[in-house]
Amino acid sequence: MTTSNANPYRINVRDLMHRPGELRELELRVSVPEQLGEGLVSVRAGAGLTLDVRLESIHDGILVSAEVEAEAAGVCGRCLTDITLPVEVDFQELFAYSSGEAFDPEVDDPEVHDDHVDLEPLVRDAVVLSLPFQPVCRPDCPGLDPETGERLSHLPETKPTEPADPRWAALAQFQASEDVAGDAGQ
Repeated sequence: MTTSNANPYRINVRDLMHRPGELRELELRVSVPEQLGEGLVSVRAGAGLTLDVRLESIHDGILVSAEVEAEAAGVCGRCLTDITLPVEVDFQELFAYSSGEAFDPEVDDPEVHDDHVDLEPLVRDAVVLSLPFQPVCRPDCPGLDPETGERLSHLPETKPTEPADPRWAALAQFQASEDVAGDAGQ
């Protein structure tokens, strides 16, 4: 099932309302209207999102259980290589029957509003919170060379050199005698 362009996350539940025990399952394919996430990786606007949704009518409202799948794109936090990551999250929320007061989805608990449930805040929160803060292209990514900025994975195997502390530069000129122990005994 494909949803409308106005609000792709809005589902009509009129057939389930006030009928405890009724159940409906559906699969939604949504083109993400706005980017989900702001960090190094995000689900880009226009990307595909699949929701497997289960709607259950209970005494207090509509219980929504959903599994969300998408693909996030961005860059590795160590070497800045382009990466894509699978996103798989699930959530469950009770949409209470409307109390008749003005509804603000950003402040209030989810409610059935005008015979519909709006999954957008739940999907957004679940997807964004599942994205890694410091994504990596692979677990052993060596990152960038701090001096040249080149990717260490592209450089030949070299032992990283420790930068010399300029306060010790004068001592670097002295050479240790190889026969230090022998001189002490004479």
